[in-house]
Amino acid sequence: MKKFLLPLVVLAMLSSCETTKVVTKSNSNDVNTNSTNVDKGFIAAYNSIRLESLKKNLYVIASDEMGGRDTGSPGQKKAGEYMINFYKNIGVSYPRALGSYYQKVPSDFMKKRGGGNLPDSENILAFIEGSEKPEEIIVISGHYDHVGTKNGVVYNGADDDGSGTVAVMEIAKAFQNAKKAGNGPKRSILFLHVTGEEHGLFGSDYYTSNPVFPLANTVVDLNIDMIGRDDAVNRGKQYVYVIGSEMLSSELKVINEGANKKTVNLELNYKYDDPNDPDKLYYRSDHYNFAKNNVPVAFFFDGIHEDYHKPSDKPEKIDYPLLQKRTQLVFATAWEIANREARIAVDKK
Repeated sequence: MKKFLLPLVVLAMLSSCETTKVVTKSNSNDVNTNSTNVDKGFIAAYNSIRLESLKKNLYVIASDEMGGRDTGSPGQKKAGEYMINFYKNIGVSYPRALGSYYQKVPSDFMKKRGGGNLPDSENILAFIEGSEKPEEIIVISGHYDHVGTKNGVVYNGADDDGSGTVAVMEIAKAFQNAKKAGNGPKRSILFLHVTGEEHGLFGSDYYTSNPVFPLANTVVDLNIDMIGRDDAVNRGKQYVYVIGSEMLSSELKVINEGANKKTVNLELNYKYDDPNDPDKLYYRSDHYNFAKNNVPVAFFFDGIHEDYHKPSDKPEKIDYPLLQKRTQLVFATAWEIANREARIAVDKK
């Protein structure tokens, strides 16, 4: 998550084919398949989000080999190659209009926005086309850059935002598993890994300034930035901060809360869900560039912990069971939005 940002001026219940509350098993996050009238496609996909896979990918993304993934650095590019190989291996391609997984973010674009002498970098985009409403796009985003290496010390950025990066990858795998089983999403899903977040939200700014899919057709951005730890106030709790979910749509917060109740049942904390909050978190991650373009957003976040932007933000400190639950929550929310009959309303300002 971006450390500093100057204050800015802010610009139905669930309706999927699932009809009863889904109960989770007491000793795992797996959906209980004994429930009646549940969407079996959802169950199988949801249960494919595995702790072991999240951990395996995070230990690579946040390894010393990636050098802290500073924007445009060789280590960040190496992390990007790993992510693209993951998508290739699970059979998830890129948007046809883009021609590859890469959307170049030019150095000049970042420089004009205060990016100094950052080199060219890339957003990474993976895409699953919807079966019934392919022109309507759900974005699931997370930044894959971090702050690099300082004085020979690697800042691994396991939580910020390695946790969000691997969550996006795992959600893509779950949707792809559903598609292979004949239960692909009705709306299209764009898995957007953005660069340059730590220097000024540059990757998401570039995407929303040069969208591969029209922003008018973009239904929502579910942004994941730091979901692998807990902060001091919530130590040991099963929670996640949710920011922005009712800023632009009266339905998004309701959908997210419903998805939470039928699955992981985390405590949804709305402490920072206020544009006037002194920490200004609504403005400090990539969802904001969608929100300022009138796209509904929800930002999933674990709080500012003691290893934030320090070299001690390492993969061994991640709470992997909690990371799994939060990833499953974002997936469940995306599933509902992707498969409901009507597009969510944009009815608030």
